[in-house]
Formats: sequence, C-alpha cells, structure tokens
Amino acid sequence: MISYREVTYTYPGKQNAAIHQVSLDLAPKTFTLVVGSSGAGKSTFLRCMNGLVPHFSGGEIQGRIRVNGQDPVSATPRWMSRHVGFVFQDPEAQFVVDRVEDEIAFALENEAVDPDEMQQTVAHILDLLGLSGLKNRRLETLSGGERQRVAIAAALALHPQILVLDEPTSQLDPASAEDVLLTLVRLNQEIGLTIVLAEHRLERVLPFVNQIVFLDENTPGVIAGSPRQVLEQIDLNAPLITLGKALSWKPLPLTVEEGKSCLSRSNIAPDILEGARQPGPRMTVPYISIQNLDYQYDQEQVLKSVNLEIFTGQIAVLMGPNGAGKTTLLRTSVGLLRPKIGQVFLAGEDIVEKHVAEVCRDIGYLPQDPNALLFADTVREELLITLQNQELSEDDHPPEALLEWLGIADLADSYPRDLSVGQRQRVALAAIMITHPKALLLDEPTRGLDYSAKRELARLLKTWRNEDIAILLVTHDVELAAAVADRVVLIEAGKIIVDGEPANILRHSSIFSPQVAQLFPETDWLTAEDALQGLEVNSNDQ
Repeated sequence: MISYREVTYTYPGKQNAAIHQVSLDLAPKTFTLVVGSSGAGKSTFLRCMNGLVPHFSGGEIQGRIRVNGQDPVSATPRWMSRHVGFVFQDPEAQFVVDRVEDEIAFALENEAVDPDEMQQTVAHILDLLGLSGLKNRRLETLSGGERQRVAIAAALALHPQILVLDEPTSQLDPASAEDVLLTLVRLNQEIGLTIVLAEHRLERVLPFVNQIVFLDENTPGVIAGSPRQVLEQIDLNAPLITLGKALSWKPLPLTVEEGKSCLSRSNIAPDILEGARQPGPRMTVPYISIQNLDYQYDQEQVLKSVNLEIFTGQIAVLMGPNGAGKTTLLRTSVGLLRPKIGQVFLAGEDIVEKHVAEVCRDIGYLPQDPNALLFADTVREELLITLQNQELSEDDHPPEALLEWLGIADLADSYPRDLSVGQRQRVALAAIMITHPKALLLDEPTRGLDYSAKRELARLLKTWRNEDIAILLVTHDVELAAAVADRVVLIEAGKIIVDGEPANILRHSSIFSPQVAQLFPETDWLTAEDALQGLEVNSNDQ
C-alpha cells in the first residue's frame, strides 16, 4: 500500500538530505511506528505520503513513492487527502475555523457532502474521539490535548484508507493517550485502516503497533521490522527496554506485564527489591506564591481556590488530566491572565499591577507551542532580541555560551521555524534562559524530544535547580516527572488534589505511575537508573 524506493529529499537551501536513500514497503491494514532522534527526518518521511513534501515545502526529491496506488509527487496534496488523513505535530497549524464541530465538518463541506450525511459523520467522529461535550467550544479555549484530539477527528472526516499521525499523543495525559491509541487500534483492526504514526514516547505506543521503522540522520536508509527486531538494534529505549537490555531479558519485554513475567523468571531475591530514594530538598521561603486563585473562561470555572507555592532550588512537577487547568495556572502566574479572585506573589510582591514584560524579567515562561516565542531570522537573533527587550548586555549574557550548553550552537545561523519541533523547543528555552531568570515555568517541554534530548533536558533542569532557580514543570510525561521531580502536584478539575514526595504519589497513581514503579511496586524506584543502581548495590551486599 505504501512503497518507497531509494527516496532522498533535501529542503531548499540545505546541503544535507532530510531523508536519504529510504526504501521500504508498508502493507495494508498495518499499524506502523516511526521512530528516530529529533531531526532524523520522521516528519519529512511522513509528509512524503500525502505530497506535502515536496509540493508545500519545495526542495529536491529523488526516487519513487507510491501510496494507495497514487504518486504523491505528481498528485496534489488535496487529491492525496482522499487517501491519506494527516495529523501534524502542531494541531494548531491545521485548524481553519473557530469551533470544534465546524472544524471537523470543514473537509466534508469542501467535498460537498450531503448535509444529513455530514451531520451523522461529524456526530460519529465526535463520539469516537470523546469530543461530544466540546462540540460547541471555541478552539482557542481548549487545552493542548483537547486540540490534538480535534485535529485527529478532522483527519478522519473523509474516511481515508491511510491515517498518518505525527506525535498525536504528545499533548495528551496518559489516560487520554491510551484512549486515542485504543481508538486507532480499533480503526486498524475493525475497518482495516492503515496507520503510520511517529512518536517519541515509545512506552506509550509499543503495546499497540506491529512494526517499527527507524530513521537515523547519520545513516542512509531505514531499519524496519517487528518491534523487538528493531529495538534490539537501536539506542532509543523506553525505561522498560533499558532494563530489559541491561538485565538480558529474553524476549525483550514491550509491556509492563511482560516485564513482570521476565522478573518472575529471574534470580532476583525478594529482599533485593527493598530500597528508597532520598527525599527532595525541603524549602521554607516560596519564590512564587499563588493564593486562593480562581479563573473562568466563558463562565466555566477553570481554577478553583488554588493555593500553590514554588520554592527556589526545587523542581515542582504539575500533572493532571487534559483540561484540568495546568496551562491556565502557568499563564496566571506570569500575568498573561488576570484573575478576578486570588493573588499571585513573586518574591513576596503582588504581580497584579505589574506588566507581563516586567514579570518575565524574573520568570522564564516556555509555552506549549515554542513558535509563540520565535520571531527572528536566526537562532542567535532570537536571543539578542530578548536581551534588547530586557535592556540587558550581550557581554554579560553571551548567546554563544548558552547555545553551546544547550547543544544547538551549530544552529545559530538557522531560521528557527525551519527546525524540528524538538530543536525549536531548545531554541525557545534558550530565548527565555538568556536573561538568567530566577524562576522557570515550562509547559510540556518534552514535546518533540527524543530520549537523548529528554535526558539532556533533565540534566539542565537539575543544574538550574542547583543554582537556586525555582522551577515549575507542567507535563504529561510521567517518565520525565519520575526523573526530575523533587515534588509532584496533581490538579484535577481546577483543584489541587495532592502535593508531596514523587515516590509517594507516582508509584501509587493509577494514571501517572512510571514503568519502573509498576514493575517494582515494593520499592521507591521510579526510573531505570534507580532500579539498576538499587539492584547492583543490593546484589553486592549479598
């Protein structure tokens, strides 16, 4: 159904190919996961399927592509949309209208579908994606995860035979992500929809796919095969895969249940499973203090009497289901939203009378969409603009040093919006950190990041914490939370429901429990590193 033969593509003005000598076949009714490091060409590979590459992007393409019998290079993307539904990394990029129901109906209207049929189709898709209760909502009022589900629903409107999704769960909480993936499995198994999905969080997707395609920016071609065949050959490892390889478990476990089966067959004694993490630092003076905060969107109360303190030298991780109010809480904390009830104090001073620019001198805020911070022609200029706006000296805040530290010095002269999502995240992070803020608020910073980039982000966060920066991290990535959190705060329906030690909260959560905590419930281990260190230390004591 999908065939690539010696396909090489190079973007305009670039010397290196985005994908190089790719050859493979994807059979009908399969569920394929595309993986690779940030910038390896996954999005480019997917966009070749519906003709966006090269019709929209330009550039030079070589080789032969056939998708459902069509040639996307000679056909138009509009024609290919009848065969390939596509969901982008940034769902906002494909929205056309303002309301949820209208967005799903848009493609049907363009195809002059009968109104009665259109109404039935839209109602069915709304129900399928759990969006019926949001059908009259304006898109701008939805959470990031809710917008992602709307984008998926819109892609299904024309009933394509192939559905291509670029990180569709990146903004979804674990429960919502599983719901979406189960929906995709049902579409794949019951109606034979061919699904091709790119995703960095392998722990979420591995239980559902039947094959993997791996792209490496430094190696021509691809590695393709069954999940275990490919995972044995690559270094992109979910925590469970890391453990499985380190402990030589065969066959390599893809799910926690398979991991428990491997563990039961191992020679690890029960007393070795004892162990505890050191508790995070305890602080007494908050840098940010949120008191009795309420906020409403269109008469809907999003935050309800929220009280939260963020301390210097501590990483607090805020988690909760989509629509719980996490992003709204961050935006009120920097003055982008003004609550009618409640107060926000910064170093003991109420920010209500302060301009946002003044607040952001002391608080670095990274929104979900890094494009919101990217305006300049080059990466280096992004940092210089921030310094100019804050009236700070380039000599005191050298951009090159920060770019080098973030691992993107080679991108200094690149146009930021031409970069991968993961690279754009790091550029946006550089733009807010160049001022050396005293607090850092991050909204879903691992979107578009591979495991290596996430490890680097974790290192950066811990370094900044040790420099007495107060950090509030909003994420659905439970594995990142397990790796960096000194404290975990759960919010649900606008209310803080629990606030405490990561091990106490994460390992007992039915939704936010990391893989290692599920595998070793008797311990306080949360990461593969915790488990391997604990097993090695205790084994040496035997």
